[in-house]
Amino acid sequence: MTQNNLPTLRIAIGLSLGAALSLGLARFAYGLLLPPMRADLGWSYALAGAMNTSNAAGYLLGALATPALLRRFSPGAVLMAGSMLASVLMALSGLFTDTTIWLLQRLAVGVASAMVFATGGLMAARLGATDPARGGLLIGVYYGGTGLGITLSALVMPVVLQAAASQPHAWAWGWAALAVLCFAGAAVLRWPLAQLARLGGQVVGANMPGAAPAAPLQVRRFACALAAYGMFGVGYIGYMTFVVALLREQGQSATRITVFYALLGVAVMVSPRLWAWLLDRYRDGRPLALLNALLGVATILPALSNAWALVLLSGLLFGAVFLSLVASTTALVRHNLPPAQWAAGIAAFTIVFAAGQIVGPTMIGWVSDGPGGLARGFVLSAVALWAGAALALGQRPLRQPTKG
Repeated sequence: MTQNNLPTLRIAIGLSLGAALSLGLARFAYGLLLPPMRADLGWSYALAGAMNTSNAAGYLLGALATPALLRRFSPGAVLMAGSMLASVLMALSGLFTDTTIWLLQRLAVGVASAMVFATGGLMAARLGATDPARGGLLIGVYYGGTGLGITLSALVMPVVLQAAASQPHAWAWGWAALAVLCFAGAAVLRWPLAQLARLGGQVVGANMPGAAPAAPLQVRRFACALAAYGMFGVGYIGYMTFVVALLREQGQSATRITVFYALLGVAVMVSPRLWAWLLDRYRDGRPLALLNALLGVATILPALSNAWALVLLSGLLFGAVFLSLVASTTALVRHNLPPAQWAAGIAAFTIVFAAGQIVGPTMIGWVSDGPGGLARGFVLSAVALWAGAALALGQRPLRQPTKG
């Protein structure tokens, strides 16, 4: 419990709407709309992947800008500004078909997403410090909020697309529906931010970026974990970009695809309970290694077979792992650095994550346009994830552990 007797878990759940908005809706729902957009606009897989490469480039810019913004503005202000920017950009998405404009739109959405996701992750880490016994769970709950956005988009999108089927560019109505969800999420986010503000220095005051100069972060001490996280960025984004397109190519029914994507989101939401013990127990790279390895297995399954049981297993395993892998890097920072360096540590991981995502979609799309199609691209994604697992095993804990 916090000093105001407000359970930290409730605050983390409310804060998780930032992850739902910034990743589940603003970024990953693109995968649901990619097949109808590609068919309507004549995109190749390489161009479809380039859209997410542009999005990742924007995410990198946002990650680089966020620490500077946090030195001038409160975390709550940065998070709300990013949320509203993302919502407006989503509302504008269905108004154009020009490829260049779309690339710019995905770039701008990436900037807004990084502002929200990185700031929310920092606030979740500091919330966890007020309740050390549940620190890993609270961080995981925040990141698990992405699953809510994934599930909502999976359930809403088929209904919207079917209702707009007779309209030109029916996919544009899908973006409008996503915008409504984003605006709703931004409105509800005001509650957890108000509660965090009431906690004052316990969470968002002392040791926040800009409160006092922190010692420079020695990035090389996290070299193995950073490299592993970069490979995660390369590997996972190919799955999230193209898995719906792959399932459609394999002949899976629309109902099955909806079930698959919705259950993937549900698995993301329950994953904090599965992996909180792992994030709380280890200070080295073992959690990152294990989760990368499992994610590689989930990624390769639909490339090996279109059997429904294996496809469903792939989605459940992927959902149960991928955002907990993101949470593992926040936990690694929290375990090994003093609070004054948490913002710099999270920013470093966010930057390599974005760099990996810049490479991944276009590379996987380019491979998928060649012999072997999307299945071959998924194999490449799995190899990248397993390489990340091997790299993570080299990460040792820093010499001076910190508590909280």
